[in-house]
Amino acid sequence: MRNERSTCAPARAVETRDETRPANTRDAWPFVATHLCSLAPLLFILALVANAHAQTSRTPRNARTKPATATAAPLVPEETLIRIMRAEDERRWDIDDLGALFSDPSAAVRERAVLAAGRIGDPRAVPSIVPVMQNDRDVSVRAMAAFALGEIEAVRDATALIPATRLPTPDAVRARAVEALGKIAAALPRDDKVSAKLFGDAITSALTFERARRPAPSREVILLGLTAALRARPADAGKVVALYLNYPDARVRADAANTISRLRSKDANEQLRAVLSSDADGVARANAARALGSAEDKSAFDLLLDHAVNDRDERARVSSLRALAQLRDARAADALLKRGEAFFAEYKSEKLSGGAAHPSSLNEMLEIIAALGRVLANTSDNRTLTLLRAVRETEGYVDPETEIAFARIAPAQYMREKPFANLYLRATENKLAWQAISAIAQGLAEVGSMSSEHAGNSLVTVQADAQIALRAILSDHATPALALPDVLRAVAAFKPLDADTLMREQLLHSDDVIVRATAAELLGNESPGVETTRALAAALPRAMRDEMNDAALAVLEALAKQKDEDAAAAIRSALESPDYLLRVRAATLLHSLNPGEGAEERIQTAATRYHVADYRRALARRNSRVQAIITTDKGPFTIELLPEDAPLNVDNFVELARRGFFNGIAFHRVVPNFVIQGGDPRGDGNGGPGYQIRCEINEVPYDRGAVGMALSGKDTGGSQWFVTHSPQPHLDGGYTVFGRVTQGMEVVDKIARGDRIRTVTVTEMPKRR
Repeated sequence: MRNERSTCAPARAVETRDETRPANTRDAWPFVATHLCSLAPLLFILALVANAHAQTSRTPRNARTKPATATAAPLVPEETLIRIMRAEDERRWDIDDLGALFSDPSAAVRERAVLAAGRIGDPRAVPSIVPVMQNDRDVSVRAMAAFALGEIEAVRDATALIPATRLPTPDAVRARAVEALGKIAAALPRDDKVSAKLFGDAITSALTFERARRPAPSREVILLGLTAALRARPADAGKVVALYLNYPDARVRADAANTISRLRSKDANEQLRAVLSSDADGVARANAARALGSAEDKSAFDLLLDHAVNDRDERARVSSLRALAQLRDARAADALLKRGEAFFAEYKSEKLSGGAAHPSSLNEMLEIIAALGRVLANTSDNRTLTLLRAVRETEGYVDPETEIAFARIAPAQYMREKPFANLYLRATENKLAWQAISAIAQGLAEVGSMSSEHAGNSLVTVQADAQIALRAILSDHATPALALPDVLRAVAAFKPLDADTLMREQLLHSDDVIVRATAAELLGNESPGVETTRALAAALPRAMRDEMNDAALAVLEALAKQKDEDAAAAIRSALESPDYLLRVRAATLLHSLNPGEGAEERIQTAATRYHVADYRRALARRNSRVQAIITTDKGPFTIELLPEDAPLNVDNFVELARRGFFNGIAFHRVVPNFVIQGGDPRGDGNGGPGYQIRCEINEVPYDRGAVGMALSGKDTGGSQWFVTHSPQPHLDGGYTVFGRVTQGMEVVDKIARGDRIRTVTVTEMPKRR
């Protein structure tokens, strides 16, 4: 999530009860004895169900459902944990080391060891994990083994998960088995239709069974099954998921709508309209609106417009706005304009009164502007352009939403408006912030993607003017490097004949690692050629010496697309890199070019930056309550950090906070009804602390207020983190959750792009016994 375009519940105590024989046992016994043979099959089934119920009475430690009573989970001995954590850091699967802990007398140790195997991700661990899932005497260990299989995403022995999705398997294990099948199915090669159908059928079967199950369907199986369906995308999944849109549990309804939205299914429009119209839960309404937009349900127009303007929950309003944008119906314009003008008046009033530099009204106002850009495309609507001009000048042209909307609505006019009078000559003569140049470049890129159908006869002239502006920016040595990635993407959108020459120039001569990474990525999209291969091969050694590996990874990907021996030879040189991620990526790419090559290098261990003292410091917090108070321009909010679930991610955050790393850093990314994201010292979504830390994927779900580590790929965390506005189940098991907001979510909801972190104060107190 790093530059993208709930609580942990303790284990439930097992309830036991001393049963006594009923008073009429003697009278009943002759009847039972006489009919025992005929009742035997029924008694056997009842025994299976009772056994399953007994096994599921113990809820896994991180279950979504909070248990009625709780006992503290036993701690894994520190020395054992250090052994496990070092294996994770080194990405080292060893059956005689980590695998030996699978049979440890302590269930806590076994559970932690199989989680480590899943985090390491070595497919060779799968044959050792499967028997743990099938046979371990502890339900939590079996459930964790299923979770680990999903993290490894290996097809090998994955069919063992299918029986685990059915009764009499305990519900906790069934839930994680269904989840694992969804992850594995999502990672399948496109041509593996057989496995995709097998795993997809198992997921939909589990969901169908739970919907009809009486008297107590498993909430955990349902929720993880809904997420598995959106990952696996099985045939007819929409019809099965639609069965849950009228479920009594609001979270289930919301997740069902979320899944249908991501499936882009048209199987449930009538039920979705009912949810949006009358559901009491704001997230359910928001997800229903999003699903109607994904399905492009034109009959929902009036309903969506009503909720975009009048819904009491901002999340539902925002999702309805985005759905209207997908419908592209100009009838929405008048109501949206009135709403946008009202937000702008509120915004100006707050700014003029000395209030926040980035008023909270900015978030929804930009969503309205983005929707207007879609519904009024190529209309040159004067009233809308008046609003856009006012917002651009007040904001200093820094909002991509406004630039893109203006370019869509009036492309010819866009090129005649400020600041383009001088932009043809020198971008910096306008004294624009780098964010403004980046946003303007995104507006120009929109012009590049237009056809004559959208822009009419003036398209050739408009696109020529846009390219002149872009080349002026690109040739200006004073243009900030932070803006250049978007400028390069905008240039590429016009598909100029010299695109490869322009990108090679940036690749070989830019001092900025992200500029070089962008140039490599765009070169990879061009037709293969000898000059491109040479430039990429020449750029790789420097990229492998960068503090950040973004450029090196991008160069490797682009080299693989050249598909010649010189490119392969360059990729092989990365197998000697001290950077584990580069070695693994090079090995994977070589294997894709020449099946069989690269497998040996892929299993090399990683060099860890941690020492025993670091592990001990991180693990010492298991007995503490660790909180971080984030003071922002909009006020404070409190994060409870989760050192037991993600000790090294918590330790990293605490150490950065205590040295003042986050102070003054802006929230560079705010997506209403999704996340706020900060912690980037560059400010463009690509920065970090100068090192990377590994993921500590865990079972903590991305509920509202979850705090996660932002990534640009596995094990690429550093200093960027995000907070979720609403549940985001598709992030579960993909990004490390290392905290949750316990106070001040109303502050999180008010944060706008550009608001800054003033201070982060961390406190550690012993847990109450």
